[in-house]
Amino acid sequence: MTFKIGTRGSQLAIAQSEWVKKKIETRHPHIHVELIRIKTTGDKMLDTPLSQIGGKALFVKEIEEALRGKAVDLAVHSLKDVPAELPAGLMLSATPKREDPRDAFVSVKYQTIQGLPRGARVGTSSLRRKAQLLTIRHDLEIVPLRGNVDTRLRKLKAGEIQAIILAAAGLKRLGIEKHITHVIPSLQMLPAIGQGALGLEVRRDDEMTVRLLKFLNHEVTEVTVKAERAFLRELEGGCQVPIAAFSRLRDGVLHLSGMVSELDGSHTVKDEISGEKEQAEQMGVTLAKKLLHSGADRILAHIYKRS
Repeated sequence: MTFKIGTRGSQLAIAQSEWVKKKIETRHPHIHVELIRIKTTGDKMLDTPLSQIGGKALFVKEIEEALRGKAVDLAVHSLKDVPAELPAGLMLSATPKREDPRDAFVSVKYQTIQGLPRGARVGTSSLRRKAQLLTIRHDLEIVPLRGNVDTRLRKLKAGEIQAIILAAAGLKRLGIEKHITHVIPSLQMLPAIGQGALGLEVRRDDEMTVRLLKFLNHEVTEVTVKAERAFLRELEGGCQVPIAAFSRLRDGVLHLSGMVSELDGSHTVKDEISGEKEQAEQMGVTLAKKLLHSGADRILAHIYKRS
C-alpha cells in the first residue's frame, strides 16, 4: 500500500514530513509512504510581506487542493500556518506532540533583545513579533525578512541586521538549534497560535486515514492548540493583525493567554483565563470576547480599515 503525503518543498517542511513518514512506516510496516512536494503561492512570492498577499493561508492552499482532489492522502503543515477555518470536507485528524512553542532570538554579537544597541535592525516577517518587539524596545528598526532559514542566517552573518527572531521549533527540527542565542520566554513574547505543533490534515470522509493516524495524536497538544485556534477563530484574525495566544495544561488546569496589538505595538490588549481542559474551545471563545470588550475590537477595526 502506498500512502502519499503532501508537503511544501522547504527544508523545514520536508524534515517535518519525513518525521511523520518514518512514524507511519514504523507503526505500519506494510505501508510505503511517499512525499509529494507541492510549491505553494507563499513559496513563490518571497519578496512581498505575507500580510500584503493574503497571509499564511498561502502556504497551505495548493496542498489542500491536492488533498481534496485525492492527489495526496495527508497534508502535513506547521499548524501556525493553518487558518482557523478549514475548507469544506477537510479536518485535522491528529496533532503530534508539540515542539518548543517559543520564539528564538538569534544574533552574532548580542545575547538578548534588551542587549541590542539603540536603533538596531531586527529581521522578522511576522507582524506579531514586530508588535511585541516594539512594545519591548520602541527604538528598534524592524526589517521585513522572508526566505528560508539559511537565507536569513546569511543576512545576519553579513551584518545586514543585528538579530533575527525565528520559531525555536523550526531550528530544533532542522537540528540547528546551535544558532539560538536566547529562547524568549512566552511571558515576554507570546507565541503564534499553534506554533511548534504540526497539523495533520485529511479528508473528513477518509475514515481509514483517520484511523491510521490516530496513534500520532498527543492529547495535551490537541487540547492546548484547540483553545488557541478557537481564540483565533472567534477574533476572525488574519495575517494582517498581530494576534497571539498560548495555552498550557498544568495539573489538570488549562491556562490560556491571548493578545491583540496595534501594528506598532503602541496599544496592546492582553489577558489570561484558566479552566478545565474539557472546555478548551469555549475558553478560546471566552478569552477572545473578553479582549474584544477590552478594546481589541477597536484595534481590529483600525487595522482592517487601513488595510
